[in-house]
Amino acid sequence: MVDKYTAVWVSHSSMGDFLKCPRLYYLHNMYKSGKTGHKVSIVSPHMSLGIAVHEVLEGLADYPANERLNRDLRAKFEETWLKVSGKKGGFTNIEEEEEFKLRGKDMINNVIKDPRFLTNKCIKLKRDTMPCNFYLSEDHNIILNGLVDWLEYLPLTDSLHIVDFKTGKHEEKEGSLQLPIYLLLCNALQKRKVTKASYWYLESDKMVEAILPDLETAEKNVLEIAMKVKEARRIAKKDGENKVFICPDGAYDPVTKEGGCMNCRPYEWIINNDERMEYVGVGGFNQDMYIVKK
Repeated sequence: MVDKYTAVWVSHSSMGDFLKCPRLYYLHNMYKSGKTGHKVSIVSPHMSLGIAVHEVLEGLADYPANERLNRDLRAKFEETWLKVSGKKGGFTNIEEEEEFKLRGKDMINNVIKDPRFLTNKCIKLKRDTMPCNFYLSEDHNIILNGLVDWLEYLPLTDSLHIVDFKTGKHEEKEGSLQLPIYLLLCNALQKRKVTKASYWYLESDKMVEAILPDLETAEKNVLEIAMKVKEARRIAKKDGENKVFICPDGAYDPVTKEGGCMNCRPYEWIINNDERMEYVGVGGFNQDMYIVKK
């Protein structure tokens, strides 16, 4: 019998953590503070920039297509930025914050100058308080969850165009799980076929059409990684997390403060109360948020 409360939940970010470093996956997705009972996370300027810009653009889907350009996107960005301003957004000084905020303003200005498909009809996947999700495998009790940035409706073909907003400077790497996951979510949670997918690099204002993966191949590849995550969690429950969630660069030593990789090391600093980390408050989903001191 399927049970969402005992299922293993996977997403693009959690599986990405696992592929980077199993120890990172454990510390970011499973470990809970002994003091607060919360999971821990690290906030950074790049993350906050993405959150602010995405909130402004994705919020447009709540309005009729012919009213979206009437919204004051610049004012909305200023309002949204307040949520990530200062240390709670990972900024350690005013100059750093202004640099990232200016980048965000430029992205919003690019959208205002050429909104592209944002004035066309779009589709929103059904969701509740949790991100969109479905059973990737009922047999293995694995749930895949995630959020698709934008789904443009293409009336001529009665199909959908997946658009992913990109706020970083680097283009998406080949073999990324993001597009296959988006495709699987769309296929499971609505009836129309996805016929197109694109990345919108907002800083350079460049649209890059992506090659849509085969649905069967996408499911196979995502499930393969999800099964590895589930198996690691099973072994950890039986033998302890240190038996399976191991950094490929070697274990971190809290005495010498050496070891671990660049991905898991800052989380090791958190659980070992290292002075290089600073607690900045409770974030989304009741996570204890930290920043790396400069």
